[in-house]
This record gives sequence, C-alpha cells and structure tokens, in this order.
Amino acid sequence: MKSPVQPPQSPRRLHYGWVIVAVGSMVLFSCFGLARYAYAMLIPAMQAGLGLTYDRMGFIGTGNFVGYLVSVLLAPAVMRRLRPRRTVAAGLLLVGGCMIGIGHTHGFAAPFCLYLLVGMGSGFANIPMMALVTYWFRSEQRGKAAGLVIGGNGAGIILAGFLVPFLNRLYATDGWRSDWLVLGLLCLLVAVAAALFLRNHPAEVGLEPVGRPLPPSDEQFVSRERRGDGVILLRLGLLYLVFGATFMVFGTFIVTTMVKEYGFSEARAGFYWSWVGLFSMFSGVGFGALSDRIGRKWGLALVFAVQTAAYLLAGLTPGSFLLLAASILLYGVAVFAIPAIMAAAVGDYLGLSRAATSFATITLFFAFGQSVGPATAGVIAKATGTFRYAYLLAAALTASAAFFAASLPAPRKDA
Repeated sequence: MKSPVQPPQSPRRLHYGWVIVAVGSMVLFSCFGLARYAYAMLIPAMQAGLGLTYDRMGFIGTGNFVGYLVSVLLAPAVMRRLRPRRTVAAGLLLVGGCMIGIGHTHGFAAPFCLYLLVGMGSGFANIPMMALVTYWFRSEQRGKAAGLVIGGNGAGIILAGFLVPFLNRLYATDGWRSDWLVLGLLCLLVAVAAALFLRNHPAEVGLEPVGRPLPPSDEQFVSRERRGDGVILLRLGLLYLVFGATFMVFGTFIVTTMVKEYGFSEARAGFYWSWVGLFSMFSGVGFGALSDRIGRKWGLALVFAVQTAAYLLAGLTPGSFLLLAASILLYGVAVFAIPAIMAAAVGDYLGLSRAATSFATITLFFAFGQSVGPATAGVIAKATGTFRYAYLLAAALTASAAFFAASLPAPRKDA
C-alpha cells in the first residue's frame, strides 16, 4: 500500500532570530533608554525634590556607572551559571525594582545605592543580550541585527523626552517620583517578555543562525586564544573606552548646556533631546548594516569621524542654534553605532565561542571610559565656566580613534 502523500511544508516566514532581535530591542529600551538616558531629564525635578546640590546629583549618576562597571566584571561568571536568557531577565528585574524604589527615597544615600544597583542590572541585561546576537546571526547579518537591538535605546530616549516633562507638569513637585515608578514598571514588563521569549542558542529550537553558512572550519568555534587575539582585544577595548568617555560627556551635559548656556526651558531642552532618540533609532542598524558591507574597521572609523564633527560643532561658537541643531543631529545619527559594530566585531575577530567573554572584556573598557569622561568634563566646566572645551577635547579623542580604527587588521575568515 502506498504511503499517504505528505502535504508540502510551507516555508518558514520568520526566523526566530528576528524574535530575539525584537525582544533585545525592548531589553535595551529598558536597561539603557529608560534606566540611564532618562536620568538627564530627571535631574532638575529630582534635585529640587530631594533638596540636593548638583554635585550630589552627579554622584548619583556616577553610582550608576560604577554599578555597570561591577556588573561587567561579574557578568561572565553569572552567564555561565544562569545562561544568557535568565541573566537578562534577572538583570531587568533588578533594574525595574530599584527604579521603583528610587521613587520612594529621600536624601542622598538611598537613591545613590539604588541607582548603583540599577547600573548593575543594566550590565547583566545588556552584556548577555548582545552576546545572543552573535549566537543567532552569522557574520554577514550581525551588524544589522545588533543595530536593530541597540535601536531600542533611541525609543527610550524619545519616551523620556516627552513623558518626564508631562508627568512633572501633571504631578508638580512629586512628578519625578511618578517618573521613576512608571519607568520601573515598564522595565518589569520587559523582564517578563525576556524570560518568555529569549532563547540561549538557535539549537534550542532546532534552527541554524541567520545568514549564509560558511564551510565547516576547525577554527570557527575555537575556545583557545590564537596569536594576536590579545592585541586585537586590547585595540577594540581602547576604541570602546574612547567611545564611552566621549559619548557620555555629550549625553550627560547637552541638556544642561541647552538650559544654562542657551537659555532653553526644560520642556524645550527635552524636545531637542528627543531628537537624539529619534535619530539614534537608525544609527545602530544603519552603521551596523554598513559595516557588514565595508568591514568593521571602516565602519568604526566612519562613526568616529561623524562623532568628531558633532563634538566640534557643540564646542564651537556658543549661542548658535543652527550649530547646536546640527550637532544634536550628528550625535543622534552615530550615537549607538559603535556598540552595534563592536558586538559584531568581537565575533568576527575572536570567534563565536569567545564572543560573550570578549564583549564583556571590552565593555569593561567602555564602563571605565563612561565613568571618567563626564567627571573630567565637569572639572573642565567648573574651571572654565563652559562645557565647550570638554566637547572640543572629546572631538580630539574621537578623531584619534577614527585613525586608530582604520589601522585595524582584517578579521579572520573563520568566524
């Protein structure tokens, strides 16, 4: 007897890797877009509500960076124990819970400690999330995928730019407390989504990574260090350090610059800050996809060149709105491109099996840079009475980084 004819299988319309990207975008929307970049908008109302000086508010922000730095050191061990999916979900639970807690605090010590824990949670969410991109996407698609994930940062900035002033007007002196509550609840919702939909590897659902498969290679999944890997890791780390130091100078102080040096209202400054979020939604995916075509080193060099132009415009003639608008546009276009390219570059240069630990290592450089950059800029501004010179120093650093990136070697063809 003939076996029954099987109906043709319909082709898979959506690879699960793109579900990973969608959830990853929400993860970064929460752990950075809401938990970190909203802080620039929260400072004025929170400072008034807590009765703190601006230097104390700066220390609270630094606490977040210190927490992130600690998480970078701990993330590899935590990922080995919990695996990426549970590490991301746990990190977001910590972020959301502590953000809600900040909304109920008084004084300095409690918000400082809680915001430090928010920084730790952000690192536990971000590092394994970007490692998942290397597992789910082959080299030709990694830059685009990482860029889409990082685009979630921009959505968070846009939301904060409008939501924070709205809640501040609605609840007056207690508006900042409502800000922390609402933002924290959103992070908890995303933590649930991460726990439900993230997967640690394509093999868990019977899939191959997205992208054209390469011929099998014994070197593709090597876990041992190859000659020159340490130097490459150091060079990528130094580039990431420059990015961390310079982009947080602009990201921390541009709203203050608009209010103090340009005379903008908080609402108007928030509106222009939301421009950064809008343009940044395309920065990661645009430059990430471009780096898939032209190579990681040229992608990095181009982004650093764009950032140099942004910081130069911010540091030139004060009071020119057109220069400021152009600076904000260029900053937004390129702001999250470096992390997208770096997430792809570690897989290309160092192999898939070492991608997670390598990304954690270079993120240590990034975390150090973002800790010292704003503090140095604050010292310069206090001495000179303006942030112009801090922006010009940032431009000099990113210009040097552009040339340094262009000198990177081509990656091996076995990643």
